[in-house]
Amino acid sequence: QVQLVESGGGLVQAGDSLRLSCAASGRTFSNYAMGWFRQAPGKERETVAAISPGGGRTYSADSVKGRFTVSRDNAKNTMYLQMNSLKPEDTAVYYCAARESFGNYYYLRQSDYNYWGQGTQVTVSS
Repeated sequence: QVQLVESGGGLVQAGDSLRLSCAASGRTFSNYAMGWFRQAPGKERETVAAISPGGGRTYSADSVKGRFTVSRDNAKNTMYLQMNSLKPEDTAVYYCAARESFGNYYYLRQSDYNYWGQGTQVTVSS
């Protein structure tokens, strides 16, 4: 069992930056591939970013590429999402997710993940 807790959300203005954190507990963090997802009001949850267990492989959705960076610190059992140049359309609840993986892979589908955090709200005003 893995417990995930997101933090770092808030209300910012367009062009600002935020860093989200996802703290994991319960199992060996370095055995888990991780992902960031978001859900805006009235929309389906979408994949934002993903990272392999060792951190060597990452993915960013086209909508955030060049602005958002996913990373992880396995010594601290924490994954991050650095969000720069935020836009109003980035407004959503952001979720982190985890799945056990013993390969150098990341995963993009919600159904690939077994564990989810409770979410953190990011609101970007224009």
